This record gives sequence, C-alpha cells and structure tokens, in this order.
Amino acid sequence: MTHLLPAAITPSEQIFSREPGRETAMAKDILGEAGLHFDELNKLRVLDPEVSQQTTELKEECKDFVDKIGQFQKIVGGLLELVDQLAKEAENEKMKAIGARNLLKSIAKQREAQQQQLQALIAEKKMQLER
Repeated sequence: MTHLLPAAITPSEQIFSREPGRETAMAKDILGEAGLHFDELNKLRVLDPEVSQQTTELKEECKDFVDKIGQFQKIVGGLLELVDQLAKEAENEKMKAIGARNLLKSIAKQREAQQQQLQALIAEKKMQLER
C-alpha cells in the first residue's frame, strides 16, 4: 500500500499529523480562547469547568443559607409569640395590681369616712350626756 502525500504541507498540518494528542490540546486551546470548554463527560460547555464548579458550590451554599434563614425565622417567630404572651400576662398582672391598689385606696377612704362619722356620733353622745 502506498500513501499519497500532498505536495505542499503547511506547518500546522505537520503539527497535527505528527502528534494526535497535541492536536486535541490545540483544539481545546482554540476552543478555550473562544470561550468554549469540554466538561468531564466531553460535552461542549460555554462555562469554564472551574467556574461551573464554583457556581455549583455557591448554589449549594446559598441553599444551605436559605435553609438556615428559614430555621432562624421559625425560631424568631416562636420567640416573638412567647414575648407577646408574656407581655399580655404582664399587662393582666399590672391591671390586677392597679385594681388592688384602687380597692385599698377605696377601703382607706371608707374607713376614714366611717371614723369621721363615729367621731361625730361620739361628740353628739357627749353633748347628750352633758345635758
């Protein structure tokens, strides 16, 4: 078998014909300069594999962050409910204390009025005795 060679071989054709592995590397370099890359499955991608990996990691971190924020919101919601409940209880106790204070003031005024009535009665009885 005889192989026919073209009469004029360009330098790039010589490089490609001599080293098939280098041909692939050069093709990848050319595609890389154009913004195209091959992934681990040898699929053509627009994103650099490193950028794609970083994007995936960032996506996972964001998902974890969103999950943690959701948990935080649940905890804060529970805390706010508890604080509201305690505030209502404190307000009820405050109202009870105000009511008790007012009752004591009322009782004190009643006793003072009763004491004045009794003193007036005593004074009246003394006058009757003197007559």
